[in-house]
Amino acid sequence: MTGAKGATRRDVMTAAAALALAGFGLRPRPLFAATGLPLGELEVSVLSDGHLTLPMDFVLPQTTKEEIEALFAPHGLPTDALKPPLNVTLLRGGDRLILFDAGSGPRFQDTAGALPSALEAAGIDPSEVTDVVFTHCHPDHLWGVLDDFDEPLFAEATHWMPQDEWAYWRDEGTLAATPEARKSFVVGAQNRLAAIEDFVTLVRPGDELPLGIEALATFGHTPGHTSYVIHGGGDSLLVTGDALTNHLFSFERPDWPSGTDQDPQMGAATRKSLLERIATDRMRIVGYHLPEPGIGTAERKDGAYRFVPAA
Repeated sequence: MTGAKGATRRDVMTAAAALALAGFGLRPRPLFAATGLPLGELEVSVLSDGHLTLPMDFVLPQTTKEEIEALFAPHGLPTDALKPPLNVTLLRGGDRLILFDAGSGPRFQDTAGALPSALEAAGIDPSEVTDVVFTHCHPDHLWGVLDDFDEPLFAEATHWMPQDEWAYWRDEGTLAATPEARKSFVVGAQNRLAAIEDFVTLVRPGDELPLGIEALATFGHTPGHTSYVIHGGGDSLLVTGDALTNHLFSFERPDWPSGTDQDPQMGAATRKSLLERIATDRMRIVGYHLPEPGIGTAERKDGAYRFVPAA
């Protein structure tokens, strides 16, 4: 931990790195931050944790090549792989500075794990974060709770974790029941949840978190996946997490089974009901993997929906 408790190895190494960069006249590259989205007295920003690279046959393993090309090619997008952005939502209000998810950390994909640099570019020290609110425990959302030296990055913050996520990933039987290709997800989650156990408060659907944040069950992507509604000034914004993972197929073909969903059938049902609510209520959303900065809404189109990015 930092501050009055003394310098950690992270503090020393960070200072050394900063001095080395200064010696070469270099500065950390500023990362994407969309600021100034007000909700009454609250303000939402979006910080970039980088991006992932996911083979299309991993994302849509049950969808034919012809179906994928018919959806993606008219938009000039590649059909062999996706490079989804990682949009981390930051909420300011009163004495609270709240992150939704913690990014990927340094040990997932090389193009991810940029959140600490994005916070620095925004003038925010991790010790200033009062709350980290988790949608689920996949690597690109959870693994960033630890820094390069396996120390908790947000050690001053309350970590709000969906109760069903906590139970699933901590269960001793989860590792054995997980396919070999994804066992590292379980091991990584269990290590990190053990490291932050003292900071965790469990959340159930319907609970109200600080600043009036509403927890909304959006199960399917993972057993306890939870989205959050931020209310302010008579308006609202839905932090979707991975309930909606792509601006094309999640909206235009929400029935397509997703290879990233642990329960593809439930994930599809969740997408359909969530999109109907968004379109009916004309609700603004911020999606973790939607085109940067991930803010927009959903409109009905041809019996399904389309993503409408914010102006």
